[in-house]
Amino acid sequence: MMSATSESIGQMIRDARAARGWSQQKLATELGTVQSAVHRIENGQQNLSLSMIGRLAEALEMPLIQTATEGTVNFEIEGGRTLSGEIDVRTSKNAAMAILCASLLNHGRTVLRGIARIEEVDRISEVLTSIGVTLTWIGDNDLEIRRPAQLTPETIDARAAKRTRSILMLLGPLMHEFCNFRLPFSGGCDLGARTVHPHMSALSRMGLTVEATDGNYHAAVGERSEEHRSITLIERGDTVTENALMAAARTPGVTTLRNASGNYMVQDLCFYLQLLGVQIDGVGTTTLTVTGVEHIEQDVEYSISEDPIEAMSLLTAGIVTRSEIMVRRCPIEFLDVEFAVLDEMGQQLKFSEEYASRNGKTRLVDVTVIPSELKAPLDKIHPMPFPGLNIDNLPFFAVICATATGQSVIYDWVYDNRAIHLKKLSELGANIQLMDAHRLLIIGPTSWRGRRIESPPALRPAVCLLLAALAARGTTTLMDVYVINRGYEDLPQRLNKLGASINTFWGEPADEN
Repeated sequence: MMSATSESIGQMIRDARAARGWSQQKLATELGTVQSAVHRIENGQQNLSLSMIGRLAEALEMPLIQTATEGTVNFEIEGGRTLSGEIDVRTSKNAAMAILCASLLNHGRTVLRGIARIEEVDRISEVLTSIGVTLTWIGDNDLEIRRPAQLTPETIDARAAKRTRSILMLLGPLMHEFCNFRLPFSGGCDLGARTVHPHMSALSRMGLTVEATDGNYHAAVGERSEEHRSITLIERGDTVTENALMAAARTPGVTTLRNASGNYMVQDLCFYLQLLGVQIDGVGTTTLTVTGVEHIEQDVEYSISEDPIEAMSLLTAGIVTRSEIMVRRCPIEFLDVEFAVLDEMGQQLKFSEEYASRNGKTRLVDVTVIPSELKAPLDKIHPMPFPGLNIDNLPFFAVICATATGQSVIYDWVYDNRAIHLKKLSELGANIQLMDAHRLLIIGPTSWRGRRIESPPALRPAVCLLLAALAARGTTTLMDVYVINRGYEDLPQRLNKLGASINTFWGEPADEN
């Protein structure tokens, strides 16, 4: 079939709206969004999620929209452009997912400020709506959450649940509501086998047992008689810590979590739970002490902090294209090690004075990327739990090291498949050897070249291909980029404002590279 671009889809929507005699505000009301979002859609300036396409088709009685957007969402990237200007870091996807799940603990009203409109948020929103939660968008990026007196996990949207690993974080909240309940197996990125045993080990100490059968987690809640619990997590994982925090938040008595993650999304969750009246000591450390509250009914507002992974993505765009750009609102506490590695490689960065995020807690800086000649690091680059180099920022160093002169080793000890996905950078010209399932040998510098390439089913490696394509000679067609839309809000349009040339289209391209 012929491809449909975001501009052509926008024209179809504009014509259909005009034919009905609707204003942009009327269509926005029907969609549960704001007029400015409709304006961007009609001008081809906003990514359309699958759920938004469905809502547009229903509101305008236009199945043609869905027909035109059949097949995959793809990017056509004209590389070799120098970027310039300023760009803001958006709020954290991972923090948003945790707090959306944690909102189930609260029988009052929660308003989340600055939440990203991305596929991952759409999926967990569909899950929450399916069990009785009312979600109302206020403006572009604020979300009001009201839960019913009684949730209905038996009506859960299994299709949406299976497309996000965040479904695991419903175990902690739901164990306070039901003696028995069932959740579908979790999905998300293809990064290899990731056991849920650490979750079960922690939650079992608070009375929850889980059996995995027939494509579902079958959960049962037993007695929780201990007044004081000391739980050592067998893995310092982010979602494991978040699940344990949500379980402890409404478990009477004091729970001490040792070997806990202090990462950015965990801190955001702690700040939200503190607003709900839960006492948490040790935020940002590996020991969290939680005083549980049996019932929570608070009307609260919380502003999610900025995403250090998106910050690193945007910084990498400037680094690999040798461009001077300013990336504003970078959460420096969660980028310190990354900046130290970049400094060792010869990358020049200029920092503003620190200032506070809208949550009043997270420290931000504006970072200007100065075009630099990079050399390979002396040692391998590997991730560590916070405050080490962030696990999700490691892939960007594969692109950066391919730009540098010399030989680099990337050691991704956490995931089984991510190094394999990053090997796809060789299709754009990088000299990358897969040493084993966890290690990459990269020899630079790279003369990037554009071509048609399939996006891997993993978020960060897919974005790395997009970033490499920005620096490549010629045109790169990146096919099936759903996974990028899972984690980034309007990334092509935002990069285009810096001078990139990224076109979104659906279906197969008319001319393949």
